[in-house]
Amino acid sequence: MDDDRQNALHKHLQLRACIIQAIRQFFIDSGYLEVETPIRIPAPAPEAHIDAVESGDWFLQTSPELCMKRLLAAGAQRIFQICKCFRQAERGDRHLPEMTLLEWYRADSNYLDMMNECEALIGQVARHINLKNMMTYQDTEIDLTPPWPRISVAEAFKKFTSVSMKAALQNDRFDVIMVEEIEPNLAQSQPVFLYDYPALRGALARLKPQDSRYAERFELYIGGLEICNAFSELTDPVAQKARFISEQERRRKAGRRVYPMPHTFLDALKDMPEAAGNALGIDRLVMLFTDTKQIDEVVAFTPEDL
Repeated sequence: MDDDRQNALHKHLQLRACIIQAIRQFFIDSGYLEVETPIRIPAPAPEAHIDAVESGDWFLQTSPELCMKRLLAAGAQRIFQICKCFRQAERGDRHLPEMTLLEWYRADSNYLDMMNECEALIGQVARHINLKNMMTYQDTEIDLTPPWPRISVAEAFKKFTSVSMKAALQNDRFDVIMVEEIEPNLAQSQPVFLYDYPALRGALARLKPQDSRYAERFELYIGGLEICNAFSELTDPVAQKARFISEQERRRKAGRRVYPMPHTFLDALKDMPEAAGNALGIDRLVMLFTDTKQIDEVVAFTPEDL
């Protein structure tokens, strides 16, 4: 490691520590319980495009989601966790196969409540590191003053792409178009909530009661970086199992390993209250506040360093 990179990395790691401290204090002040759940699990959530790292007959978690929701089902009201998650073959300027994730859940709330909480959390982090409500990322000035703009996925397809959302889904190009055509247009002067994903990309989110074509899911973009992914949680075990079976079939057709059904999670789901949950990438948040383009610059070690 050359001297310039070592000096820059030291500064970034100091700021990273301050950011994590601010996050933890925000949740403590908001009445959340910090929890720890197992990293090694028997069955990850079956998702077509996320590959888990094998650990013997089990797997390293891709997210603490399933275990944390079981805690909600057991009576927890507000919980958060900062933990390591693992995903095979994810490597790039914005991706690491081992990442640090903040995940939190709140009973008796929905994805709209979670948007408001995102604004409050990131605002507190910015103030903690003396940025107040203004920051610069890659030469773009960003105003963090809430409320932040909200645009539906359907609106984003109409505004930024040459194909319809329906056509993108039918041709299995939804994710590609999101990355190549929509995300670059979200490097705006304010953070942007992209919300109401099509039901086929609902993951573990509930469908909108007034329009079941869409799921109550959002992603937050700041400076073109996807920072978090949040839901109003699906609490129907029958519907959730059907989605898992569909994802398993997509994995089978793609020639990927089909993961076991997470039966213990599904058994607990019937007792889970209405809730919202959010997964926020700590590494990307640090990239944002250190104004860096590469995730390598905000972690102590990359896989290639080991």
